[in-house]
Formats: sequence, C-alpha cells, structure tokens
Amino acid sequence: MLNRLSQFATSTFLLWMLVAAIIGFIFPSQLASLGTAVPWLLGIVMLGMGMTINPRDFKAIFQTPKPVIIGVILQFTIMPTLAYLIAKIFQLPPELAIGVILVGCCPGGTSSNVMSYLAKANVALSVAITSVSTLLAPFVTPALIYVFAHEWLNVSFMSMLWSVVQVILIPIALGFVLQLLSKRMTNKVSEALPIISVVAISLILAAVVGGNKDQILQTGALVCLVVVLHNVLGYVLGYTLAKLLKLNYRDKKAVAIEVGMQNSGLAVSLATVHFSPLAAVPGAIFSFVHNISGPILAKYWSKR
Repeated sequence: MLNRLSQFATSTFLLWMLVAAIIGFIFPSQLASLGTAVPWLLGIVMLGMGMTINPRDFKAIFQTPKPVIIGVILQFTIMPTLAYLIAKIFQLPPELAIGVILVGCCPGGTSSNVMSYLAKANVALSVAITSVSTLLAPFVTPALIYVFAHEWLNVSFMSMLWSVVQVILIPIALGFVLQLLSKRMTNKVSEALPIISVVAISLILAAVVGGNKDQILQTGALVCLVVVLHNVLGYVLGYTLAKLLKLNYRDKKAVAIEVGMQNSGLAVSLATVHFSPLAAVPGAIFSFVHNISGPILAKYWSKR
C-alpha cells in the first residue's frame, strides 16, 4: 500500500506542485509564515537522500570516472554562467538576478535520477553525478554565488557555507549513518520517502508563492521567460558539450538532464535565509518548470 502511494505521489508530482501554487495564491498570509520552515523542509528531503545513498553506487565513479567528472564540471559551469548572462541580458532587478544565480549555482536535483530512468539514459551515471555534486555543494555553491552575484548584493561566503552545510551535508550524513546503523529501518522509511519529498517540496512552493504573491503577479511573465530559457539552454548545452567530449548516447542524455535540472529547493532556502523574499521566486518557478520540461524530454528520448 505504501509503495503504491509513493508511486502515485511521484507520478502526480506536477499536479501537487500546481495545487500548492494555487493554494499559495488563495491563502498568501497563512502560507507566508511557512517561509521560516523552508530550510527544515529541504533538510528532510536531504535526510531521505542520505538514507538511500548506496556506497556501491560510487564504484561507478572509480571504474569509469570520465563521464562523472565531465557531468559534475558541466553542472557547476554551464548553469551559473547561463544565469549570470541571462541576468545581464534581461537587466533583471538585483533581487531577481540573485534568485536566478542562486538556482544556477546549486547542484543537480534528485528528480533528475527519475528522469534519467524514464529517458532510458545511464541511471548509474545520473545517480553518481547527483551524489558528487550534492556532496561538493557546501563548498562549491557558496563560492560560485560569491563569484557571480557579488556585484548585485553583499554576499557573505561563510554564512552561506554554513547554511548549505546545515541543509545538505549534515542531513545527508545523518541519513547515511542511520542507514549503516539499521538497514532494515531505513529500507522501511525509504518506502515513504517519495511521499515525504512531494509534501515537503509542495509546502516550500506554497510558502514562496504565498509570501511573494504581489511580486509574482508583477514580474511573473518576465521570471517565467527567464526560468524557461535557463532550463532549456541547460539541457541543450549539457547535451552538446557531452557530445563534443565524446560521451556515448546514454551518457549524453544523463548529463543533459543533470545539467538542466537543479536543486531549486536549495536556491529557495538560501534566498529565504540570506536575501529578500523576491529572490526566492525564480527558484520556486524553476521547481515547477523543470518538473514539466523533464518528463517531456524524458518521454521524447524514451521513444527514440
């Protein structure tokens, strides 16, 4: 029963995101108060990821390190650079520019592994890239944000480093330790993780929409255009550069999906804690957009 509920939650994820956004618009004042819980909600998702990390997955890194290294490097170069160029070209206000750059500097999203499976890509490679980029994020993400965003706002590198450690590294490490202590217990919990993740990410989206209803209505069209462009160009450049670097077809698909799909929940968390609420809007919209584009791309590739 729990497995069926988890599968249902995963397959209808887009529907719950849409419902969360609508509820955020209808009850903005009530849901805006959830903003302080965003880092905790993301921490719960990362705790679940720690429980599901299999040490054997990392064998792929040592056996064939080239595609993993390429994927991680492209992840942390294409999206931040695109974010910066888009912010400059569209002359975005400082808060929105920061929000777009936050999305670009984050590691890959965990839903990318599901999309790689649906696209008949190299799932082991996708899992390895997500795991490595997520573990590097506490150090790489704050550094990239400092490099690309310091011209808009005064960014504190150490405070962001500690925030990412709190919401990513510590929960993942705790989840991994729990897995080592009781494999049976974590296997049981893992069955409910898709439901927990969908609920947590939906609450994050509802909180951001509720707290920024007026700003979204004013800047919604521009932000949507920017986010869609960022997401689609990530897929295109990820695939193109993986092809130029002579990866095989399944690896190219996995790398493209990893590059295009970001951990936008982390971007929302950082924006909520360190910047203005408006800076969280691009991350919230990116969560919605990449969960539409990802399945569309996966369906196209699975048919080919």
